[in-house]
Amino acid sequence: MKNRKTIKYPKDNKNIDRRRIYILLSQTNTYPARAIHFYTKEPYAHASIAFDENLEEMYSFARRGLYNPFNAGFIREHIDSGVFARFSSTTCCVYELQITNKQYYNLRQEINVFIENKDSYSYNYLGLLGAAFNIPIKSKQRYFCSQFVAYLLQQSEINIFNKDYSLIKPRDIRVNPYLKPIYQGKLAEYRIYKRKFKMA
Repeated sequence: MKNRKTIKYPKDNKNIDRRRIYILLSQTNTYPARAIHFYTKEPYAHASIAFDENLEEMYSFARRGLYNPFNAGFIREHIDSGVFARFSSTTCCVYELQITNKQYYNLRQEINVFIENKDSYSYNYLGLLGAAFNIPIKSKQRYFCSQFVAYLLQQSEINIFNKDYSLIKPRDIRVNPYLKPIYQGKLAEYRIYKRKFKMA
């Protein structure tokens, strides 16, 4: 596995003290998402992390194609293609998190490791089952979606959870006091909402 690359601070960003990142919770109409929703009674089954407000650069652990849920691992997600586009009724909540400049660059370094080694990762199905019973099951090459988000944050010294990253479920994100909800509704309408909000 490739090592982390050192990221240099851009000259024009040295004085930025605060950054914003975004976490998306979503509920599609796929069979796995419906099963998780049925079992947990939670409104959202999937978690993703994004570096921009428009969710243009967003990552998670999920299926790599449209139809096979068992071919899953680290992916870059797009809200207007793939599974999200297939299920236009997908509901979501977008959360904003303010972090320091140092934490932001830590996070960039961590995500770069995943990007450079994307084919080495797979979905942590056993860990997902373990989390349901509060049994931590970890692997450096396997994650489920909310476990991945929590791992990235922890490794970047962004400490917003009070339990091990391997046990973090979408509910822990939904009720987290450090996360500010900025949108709730259909994912397909999110960017339309943002444009209208900025014009208002």
